[in-house]
Amino acid sequence: MLYSSHDAEQAHLFATAQAMCAAARTAPKTKGQDYLETCIVTGDDLEPLAAKMEELSDAHNAAFLRRDAGNIRSSGAVVLLGAKNVPHGINGLCQYCGFPDCAAAAAAGAACVYTSMDLGIAVGSASAIAADNRVDGRVMFSAGRAALALGLLPDCSMAIAIPLSVSGKSPYFDRK
Repeated sequence: MLYSSHDAEQAHLFATAQAMCAAARTAPKTKGQDYLETCIVTGDDLEPLAAKMEELSDAHNAAFLRRDAGNIRSSGAVVLLGAKNVPHGINGLCQYCGFPDCAAAAAAGAACVYTSMDLGIAVGSASAIAADNRVDGRVMFSAGRAALALGLLPDCSMAIAIPLSVSGKSPYFDRK
């Protein structure tokens, strides 16, 4: 059987995306509490994500969102990593969120700093998998924000996207 380079590269890209989700899941988390969600966006589902980024670009006068939308369109897949905002119960000892305890933070709708840290660690673990597999990627707040607006990670309060590409030149660098 003969496999074209395109087919082999796309299969590798998707397998890498799956491994990135696994790496994010197994990344260390505060108090061993796992509030992470992951998913992979491919094919025709990339366009609504890019379109939402352009919509947000116009609504918030943020040109980088439009630029990043072009990157999403040139990607073979996008790994989404999101986190549910659940206070981690460290209470008065912490106060990193700016509130005296977790109950006050929750009442104000504040983001638990440990949720952000756990998401960041997961992003690092997932990104390492992409690099180890020689798949080009870039960590993007912009596409994560659009994914939240589309409801792709319905229980999450924060998200980061990692678009992926296998091509002769990475579309994520030398951007204008």
